[in-house]
Amino acid sequence: MTDSPSPQPDLAADVSTEDSSRIQEPRLWRGDGWTARVIKNEDDDGWAVAMVKDGEPEPALVGPWTMGRDKKNPKPLDTAAFHTLVKTASEFVRRHEQQLHATLHQRITVTAGAGRITVSLDIVPDEDHPHALLSAHDEAGEPLAQVRVAPSFKLSRSSAVAWVDNAFAKPADRADR
Repeated sequence: MTDSPSPQPDLAADVSTEDSSRIQEPRLWRGDGWTARVIKNEDDDGWAVAMVKDGEPEPALVGPWTMGRDKKNPKPLDTAAFHTLVKTASEFVRRHEQQLHATLHQRITVTAGAGRITVSLDIVPDEDHPHALLSAHDEAGEPLAQVRVAPSFKLSRSSAVAWVDNAFAKPADRADR
């Protein structure tokens, strides 16, 4: 029995689609799910960098970019700058998503005759029929009531107490709430 060398894997065939779509040019970098493009700043003589998340039509973040040594052209992108831009853009998107979630899902706990009741407002941003669901749960998490309200309903401590005190009757749709 002779020891024949085991066949070497074809490394070129093993390149992932992520690696094959990676671009590293002075004004355009793509990788890690993001594209950084250095663009002319229309507001002045400087440059900006736009960070676009893969699959998204618009930039998630656009910010100023450094001028090069010649004071006319932009500084070229490099690995460190790209990684910093990806981190910054990812954090920006995450904060935006958290803010949107907080806007669409609100919760207040109030004390009523029966004990502590958690009142939630969940806005459904449907393009055709936007609405919100106002719900109440007891301390054990058991549902007490749920009603559909206008997406403009303002959940506050006073509106939650009023809803509980009114035996969970649907609040009137009022523009001044």
